[in-house]
Amino acid sequence: MCQTTPSSDVNAFARELFDGLPARYDLLAEVLSFGQNKRWRRAMVEGLLSLDPAPASVLDVATGTAGVALMLTDRSDATVTGVDITQPMLRRGRDLVARRGRASRIRLVAGRAEQLPFRDHTFDALTFTYLLRYVANPAATLRELSRVVRPGGAVASLEFLVPGNPVWRLGWEGYTRLLLPAAGLMTGGKNWAAVGRFLGPSISAYYRRYPLARTVDAWQSAGIENVTVRPLSLGGGVVMWGRKADA
Repeated sequence: MCQTTPSSDVNAFARELFDGLPARYDLLAEVLSFGQNKRWRRAMVEGLLSLDPAPASVLDVATGTAGVALMLTDRSDATVTGVDITQPMLRRGRDLVARRGRASRIRLVAGRAEQLPFRDHTFDALTFTYLLRYVANPAATLRELSRVVRPGGAVASLEFLVPGNPVWRLGWEGYTRLLLPAAGLMTGGKNWAAVGRFLGPSISAYYRRYPLARTVDAWQSAGIENVTVRPLSLGGGVVMWGRKADA
């Protein structure tokens, strides 16, 4: 997998896209995911914990406002480190973590998925959410994510997906091209209207370049074995999980 867009340009675009969104991010994430975001997150966390029911430490990449990090602490005794490139999202996440009384178990730091500020084999498990469309080289990013997980550790992800069934795909395209921008504008203003306009075409473009089978190959090339793929909501989302190969 290789994409010619420089990593710094992709990161700058992601920061610009999401900088103005934290206050309503969790609400509008539900709108953008057909009301399924929490269920999809829960499916990802369940996939991770099916491989390791009691991880001591988890890295949550593209943590945003710490929704997955909080869910991980609800479902396990792990301490969680959340990483995101967008400072306003991290500030909102810290507020939510403090309100939930989880500051002793969740630490949020700024960082790039392509160059994580951690040593090899630091974490027992790792999650990442809606990430691969925002990096220049998904395969290289997956190798970097795998690097910081201990051998035998669990890795899980959540991403949007394009439905394979032609009928559902037609409905999905209508929803993402027409309804999402309108819903974003009504519930979140111009910034979320921009996200709504961007989302559908960006998902379609990603899977034209990197079909799901190719993404699975990239996981395996990064040293992640026994990769499970679970499409959700008629193919609107997909969770994946696997185990890092023993050294």
